[in-house]
Amino acid sequence: MMRNRNNRLVILGFLWAILLGLMPAAKSAAENLQAPQQVIQNVSMELQKKLKDKAFTQDFAQVTRFVNDVISLHIDFDKIAPLVLGKNWKTASAEEQQRFKQEFQTLIVRTYSRAFIEYNDWTLGFPPLEMSNEATKVIVKTQILQPARQPVEVTYRMFLGNGEWKVYDILIDGVSLVTNYRSTFSQEIQNKGSLSAVIDGLVKRNAEALSAKGSQ
Repeated sequence: MMRNRNNRLVILGFLWAILLGLMPAAKSAAENLQAPQQVIQNVSMELQKKLKDKAFTQDFAQVTRFVNDVISLHIDFDKIAPLVLGKNWKTASAEEQQRFKQEFQTLIVRTYSRAFIEYNDWTLGFPPLEMSNEATKVIVKTQILQPARQPVEVTYRMFLGNGEWKVYDILIDGVSLVTNYRSTFSQEIQNKGSLSAVIDGLVKRNAEALSAKGSQ
């Protein structure tokens, strides 16, 4: 069970990297994209330029800073953090909420910075998306394409806020990133006795991983 959960998180990390544009979108599907799809496509084109710079990808600290800048623009952690903690968010203090949001973002950044470096041979396809002009939430389906393998279908949950489309969840095989982390942190809170203790542990893990240049 633990191995399956870890494998799923690794896959979700890879998929989030795709969201951030670490793989080029398939040209055949990119001609008639809706606005939410264009967010993924436009960032993809921008970040593909970075992948061509081998010196850049070998500097993990630089990659981490860059990924953090991209994430802060296209991922709404103010929305994700409460979803991840679930009922524990409501009972957390304002300080705990802020600390958790910050450390959770760091966790995401360092995890997907590794994906930024390691994955660059995939392409991303966009099945047709039907949505109304008044839509403020949308489910964007994509396909990960790799030679000699079956396409992997991935779903992104996006919302429109302040005129910009942002992602707040990813689903693969019907399991979401939010759900996975909610289960993980809920169990940790139960085991350690408090959210504060869990955050302290997350701070330590983040610091150790970053000091080791993201090798963990």
